[in-house]
Amino acid sequence: MPIGTERVLAEVLAGVVRVDHVPPDSHFFDDLCANSLVMAHFCARVRKHADLPAVSMKDVYGHPTIRSLAAALDEAPVAKVFEPEPPPPPGRTSRYLLCGALQLLTFALYCAGAGILAARGFSWVAAGSGFIDVYTRSALFGGALFLGACLVPIAAKWLLVGRWRETEFPVWSLAYFRFWLVKSLLHANPMALFVGNPVYVLYLRLLGARIGPRVTILSHAIPVCTDLLTIGGGSVIRKEAYFLGYHAHAGVIRTGPVTLGQDVFVGEKTVLDIGTSMGDGAQLGHASALYDGAAVPAGQHWHGSPAERTDVDYVRVPEAACSTPRRVLFAVGGLLQALLVVVPLAIGGTELLLTEAPALDVLIEPDSHDLSSPAFYAEALGLSIVGFLVVLAIGLATVALVPRVLRPILRPDRTYPLYGLHYSVHRTIARMTNLKFFKWLCGDSSYIVPYLRAIGYDLSQVEQTGSNFGTEVGHESPYLAKVGSGTMVADGLSIMNADFSATSFRVAQASIGPRNFLGNHIAYPAGGRTGENCLLATKVMIPLEGPVREGVGLLGSPPFEIPRTVERDTRFDHLREGDELRRGLAAKNRHNLRTMALHLFLRWLHWFALTVIAFAAFDLYDVAGGLLIGASMVVGLAFSTGYYILIERLICRFRPLVPQLVSIYDPYFRWHERLWKVPDNHLVVFNGTPFKNVVWRLLGVRLGRRVFDDGASITERTLVTIGDDVTLAAHTKVQAHSQEDGTFKSDYITLGAGCTLGTSALVHYGVTLGEAAVLAPDSFLMKGEQVPAGARWGGNPATGR
Repeated sequence: MPIGTERVLAEVLAGVVRVDHVPPDSHFFDDLCANSLVMAHFCARVRKHADLPAVSMKDVYGHPTIRSLAAALDEAPVAKVFEPEPPPPPGRTSRYLLCGALQLLTFALYCAGAGILAARGFSWVAAGSGFIDVYTRSALFGGALFLGACLVPIAAKWLLVGRWRETEFPVWSLAYFRFWLVKSLLHANPMALFVGNPVYVLYLRLLGARIGPRVTILSHAIPVCTDLLTIGGGSVIRKEAYFLGYHAHAGVIRTGPVTLGQDVFVGEKTVLDIGTSMGDGAQLGHASALYDGAAVPAGQHWHGSPAERTDVDYVRVPEAACSTPRRVLFAVGGLLQALLVVVPLAIGGTELLLTEAPALDVLIEPDSHDLSSPAFYAEALGLSIVGFLVVLAIGLATVALVPRVLRPILRPDRTYPLYGLHYSVHRTIARMTNLKFFKWLCGDSSYIVPYLRAIGYDLSQVEQTGSNFGTEVGHESPYLAKVGSGTMVADGLSIMNADFSATSFRVAQASIGPRNFLGNHIAYPAGGRTGENCLLATKVMIPLEGPVREGVGLLGSPPFEIPRTVERDTRFDHLREGDELRRGLAAKNRHNLRTMALHLFLRWLHWFALTVIAFAAFDLYDVAGGLLIGASMVVGLAFSTGYYILIERLICRFRPLVPQLVSIYDPYFRWHERLWKVPDNHLVVFNGTPFKNVVWRLLGVRLGRRVFDDGASITERTLVTIGDDVTLAAHTKVQAHSQEDGTFKSDYITLGAGCTLGTSALVHYGVTLGEAAVLAPDSFLMKGEQVPAGARWGGNPATGR
């Protein structure tokens, strides 16, 4: 019996749980009433003992007593000793500022050029007489604009970069500036709307990607280093899969190949890091990642983060007849629909509204210069109110009614070929019912339940909690999404109720059991093997095989069982039943209604301000022409950013948040929810620029110098501290809170100088990363973890590597 290890572990745990003695056979969760945060602190203290092997959270859950844990550690093979990650050299502030100046100049020139083109084009369209002439001019101008927006990124890529090669260069350098420019143009072009269409695959080929026939790409994450991307024929890449061809690490951009063989399947919410490959017929399951140059041999199936071999078959729909002419016709039809219907209606409709509406004379008369007139602002006010209400009404009617008309065309569990009528109907239903605005408005309140029912969800007999669903809930088909009674869902749920092969697709019901709790960023597939009363942790992989899990928790990818709940997490359960629930829920509903009304008003006020800015440019058009329209784009972005910064700071009363442990019916939580309603989508424009750091500081993040943010999301800004020269890769998330059942918890997060967060990594609350620590792509760093300086961690949940 490993008495020495057992004694030291018992002493460490006693100090963490603040007791005099821990019996070696006491269960961490059942007997000592510990929870995952307490045990994370225990693991961190164990790592400080040089004479003890490192302990991970997976070890703790797998061996939940001191005696069993000590035995497992003594029997485990000796872990490899890695050299600590060297701290990156401090960046050069002069280079940082110069790059920012070039990016600002480029953005201003882009807006100026777009303004001039828009002004001349609309003037030419307005000169038309009659419906046919206006339509023809709109189609020609819109088609030229569409074609130019698609071709400019291709030309910029070949002129500025040529062929992407495997290399590295420091951020903020001139090489990085060229990289950023090409990436920004790719993200801004309209071809992103054709994801899932063969046209998109052709577009990637024009950018240098080597892609075989019959490839289906459903992910909106556009690869940047396309010359390093190889995809064999017959492969399928599901949505929210990241295969960017580069990653950011310790202040450096590294480019590298991503190679997929023929008939490869890549699941949803996955990451393919540079240097990774998959052989012919290989599969990567959902919620999984390949990194460190991992290679999946031909024919093998892998899943997990980091991925490991499995026998699960993730292609669950048979092939169907899908010929090349069918793909060509679908691609041509999509282009013609855009060029002959959508674009002309948008341009011609706008022109007719502006020229034919007599009430807008003061707003659009170019020689009136009437900005000081009350009539100008009165007309802008009226237009913004009417426009805002009309868009709300049309949007709600569209998402609730139009998909229901299309619903009978698709039958569950029936296989359809891709790129036909049924595929078009499926895409239309998915796009319409996944509109984000109404879920953002109603989420985290009781009012999300009737909204989800209105768009088709089967929610059984709802046990209303006031927080049944968050603001981000996605699906393939709302009519095949079933959620059991008493289940609560946090943000980022993606219900995968459609399966795809290279030639076919099928929709099927995905059922989430009753009395579950689902954490953040979960992909839940049809046929998921979870049942009643489960805790599904953040970023967990939902199993597709094995027994149906009930009455347990699941954590990690691949998943393993943990306790469904512990005593410390039940302290607020009395508030979720009887009179306490009725009073708490009524108060929360009233507060949520006020929050919804407030943010609708603030959204309209923003709309009104942008209306004034836009029509001021029209009013002064003859002074500076299209340049003024371009300037209005810059002013609109600056105003939107400052406006929402001010709103968030006003909600916070210009004070930092403090860590909390409260019920969801506590007045504090109702107030905190308001922060999640403040829009921040406009921050995407600042990704990869020094201006993102300026915005974070204004929002309250304690941020060091020269931080590189390639697309991170920070939920509770004033609880986060980030050191100098930190690298935040694309799609990372820093989340200083969690909500489990009826309990809300938040705490500080500290990222030391020189840290790196890999692509799509998630850092939870109460975490500290030491200087120069590295978190691998797609990792989930659990609450309370303390990563030593220079350490390299990865996985889900993350451990030392």
